[in-house]
Amino acid sequence: MNFKRSFLSLMLCALAWISPSFGLYGASPSGNADAFHHIPLPLEEYHDENIPGLWDIMVHRVKVEPFNLAASIIFLCAVVHAFMAGYFRKLAHRIDHDHVNRHKNNGSHFGGENGQDFPVHRGKKRVNFWAEICHFLGEVELVFGIWLIPLIACVLMFFEWSTITEYIDGLYIHKYAEPIFVVVIMAVASTRPIMIFVEAVMSRIASFGGATVKAWWISILIIGPLLGSFITEPAAMTLAALLLVRHFYALDPSPKLKYGTIGLLFVNVSVGGTLTHFSAPPVLMVAGKWGWDMAFMMIHFGWMAAVGIVISTVLYAWYFRKEFAELQARKSVHPEMEIGDSHGGAHVPAGIVLVHILFLAWTVVTLHHPAMVVGGFLFFLGFMHATSHHQDAVEIKSPLMVGFFLAGLVTHGSLQQWWIAPVLGSLSETPLFVGSVILTAFNDNAMITFLASLVPSFDAPAFDLIGDLVSADHARVLEHAVVAGAVTGGGLTVIANAPNPAGQSILQRFFAGGVSPLKLLLGALVPTIIMGLSFMLLG
Repeated sequence: MNFKRSFLSLMLCALAWISPSFGLYGASPSGNADAFHHIPLPLEEYHDENIPGLWDIMVHRVKVEPFNLAASIIFLCAVVHAFMAGYFRKLAHRIDHDHVNRHKNNGSHFGGENGQDFPVHRGKKRVNFWAEICHFLGEVELVFGIWLIPLIACVLMFFEWSTITEYIDGLYIHKYAEPIFVVVIMAVASTRPIMIFVEAVMSRIASFGGATVKAWWISILIIGPLLGSFITEPAAMTLAALLLVRHFYALDPSPKLKYGTIGLLFVNVSVGGTLTHFSAPPVLMVAGKWGWDMAFMMIHFGWMAAVGIVISTVLYAWYFRKEFAELQARKSVHPEMEIGDSHGGAHVPAGIVLVHILFLAWTVVTLHHPAMVVGGFLFFLGFMHATSHHQDAVEIKSPLMVGFFLAGLVTHGSLQQWWIAPVLGSLSETPLFVGSVILTAFNDNAMITFLASLVPSFDAPAFDLIGDLVSADHARVLEHAVVAGAVTGGGLTVIANAPNPAGQSILQRFFAGGVSPLKLLLGALVPTIIMGLSFMLLG
């Protein structure tokens, strides 16, 4: 105990000694309060309007702000880590297996639950440290949060502590509203009354197809995403994923159909929110600045998205028609395979369902006011406690993990505008659409459209990177291309669209070793192409 106390005292003294070097407590390294540095550096402060080439612009921006390159390298490492999460999970299982076998050979006592063996020492589970580290690194939702540690260390190397606090405070005001909103909307949307209401609506629709497995599957993957235009995409993703768990994934389809379904779900949800101007995050980022309202979205995006969703879903249903027939036969023989109602068939009064819907509406309306969202959620938790006999336990772990993922992604992504903005600004319509799709696969699509709104050539009339006047009509074409590309590519990866982590969190238990990024990409590729053709040919 004395050693621990001495070590703690030594660490505190060391921290007190080095803190002035890092500008802790708001002091700058030079001791000058005016030496504060803002990140990211505003685009207009690069003064590179007269630099002609894209590569030259990016080199110039790195010379002006060397931190740009470091932040982007860390972001790239985080993206690579996200794609390697499955490898870390497999490595953790292998280490665990070797750990168990080693202790079995040593004659250690074993105990466990659900058929799992693990070595026990003095009544406690003996775990392998490296296996737990690999489990930690294999959690996709934690990846971008983990890489915030080297990012903060990098900021301290370049600047001072107040630079970090000012940056995070700015994100809380402007960017963290969405992660907070996603946490609350997921928790509210997954409650028993909301699920009963949505499932009743879906049941009516599925009954037109005989309430078969295929009918439920088609109803969920078409109606659910389109519903996202009114209840927001995160809520639509949560509800659709939970219904797919009960009426599809519980029947144990083939891995190919599993990945085809989750890929189709991600793409459909990404484009399904474009019927309105307030639901899809990539649309919400630019609607106000570019003057887009609901009528505009319906005419230029909504109906094209609906056409693409229907074509993609029907095509997949036709392609997997034989397997759907097998699933239906399996369900008929073994009806217990379908997961039953979590509420056990209990009745929930209509008044309680209505109150839940009102709380859902309150969360949507106060989306950009985090304090009001959280305040409403606290009232909601109180109401759930008062009506606990009609409620299930609140599932908060999964929403919190998803919110943490999005907050980490926003923190990293907001530092990438130095290179994304000139890349987007240098492209014409078709290359811009394709480029937006590709960039979306490696960054949140809302971040792509937000950065596009900062590019001068998207403001009409304006001047592009080489000084040519851009007409208002051409600017509108560019705006449409970048947003269409961003929502089209929103299903290619987990990080491409804000609601995707919510869907993966709910469905990943049905994928051995977790959801494979490569197989998800392949599952979403065909719907992505169909949606791209829908926007390009019909627009």
